[in-house]
Amino acid sequence: MLHESVLRTLDLPVADRFEAWTQRLGRTHAPMELDSDRAADYRGHQRVFELGDVVVWPATFDHLVFRRTPKLVRQSDPETFHLSLLLRGEGLAAWDRQQAAYGIRDFHVNCSSRSYEIHTGPDPVTIVGVELPRALVALPAGHAERAVGRRISGREGTGALLAQLLVQLASDTGPYRPSDAPRLGTVVADLVTAVFAHAVDDDLRLPPETHERTLLLRVKAFVDRHLADPELTPARIAAAHHVSRSHLYRLFQAEDVSVAAYVRNRRLANARRDLCDPALVTLPVHAVGARWGFARAPEFTRAFRTAYGLPPGEFRRQTLAAVPGVAARGCGRSAK
Repeated sequence: MLHESVLRTLDLPVADRFEAWTQRLGRTHAPMELDSDRAADYRGHQRVFELGDVVVWPATFDHLVFRRTPKLVRQSDPETFHLSLLLRGEGLAAWDRQQAAYGIRDFHVNCSSRSYEIHTGPDPVTIVGVELPRALVALPAGHAERAVGRRISGREGTGALLAQLLVQLASDTGPYRPSDAPRLGTVVADLVTAVFAHAVDDDLRLPPETHERTLLLRVKAFVDRHLADPELTPARIAAAHHVSRSHLYRLFQAEDVSVAAYVRNRRLANARRDLCDPALVTLPVHAVGARWGFARAPEFTRAFRTAYGLPPGEFRRQTLAAVPGVAARGCGRSAK
């Protein structure tokens, strides 16, 4: 799994909590002045993990006012962009004469080279923060900075792709090896570039390799949304993204897997998860396969046995045998 650094202010003496939180955020992003009406007994929880040069930090914390003053900018500027995906609560940010209010699934963007003031609402907020060097945003000089101060939606388009990736990373870093971190950082940086470019209407200036990576992520998201459809073919995937099948095949060459194999592997992974779920024990095995796009039971059984070494019914029996109460609900009958 990825290495994480964690701070829970509740683990500290009450008198030390707000100062520890202030120092922590200063190291995570850049030195700031922080104030809060909850400073006397501050509640905050932050996880930090590094993806190469990109830093991701999910956090939940009490009311907070962030101030990065011109003096602090002059004293220390790591030259980074910051994005916050707001998952709970509300916020208001101000730069010079600009202001922007943020709601759920909005991105807030700022830059360590500019002064700003940010206020969260009275209730605790939950965010996924991202720090990345300005050099990793592959846009012409001065263009990326135009994204600062904008409210960018994480509910649609490239913003939704970035939001989906960040939420998934924040929910569980266990499946990823340390060697995955730099590659994941590249994906995050490319998506941030695409989000910034869209926000400032400079999408045509994106480098070709960034276009391709973003397209691949869009394709994968499309596949995941349509796994239950038995007619999810390479031809349909290509048509949905307005590219040729040969273009689609080239996208997956770097993944060392064919398009059809990627779809099959995603279906099998979801079916395997369902077979391990005690709550679905009464759902027949063939229905589990059909749920994930395997229209014919023999096809599902063959593919599952090839991937996991056991037919799906036997896999379910062995996996759930030790779960209390499952046998009484008919695991054996449902596996046939």
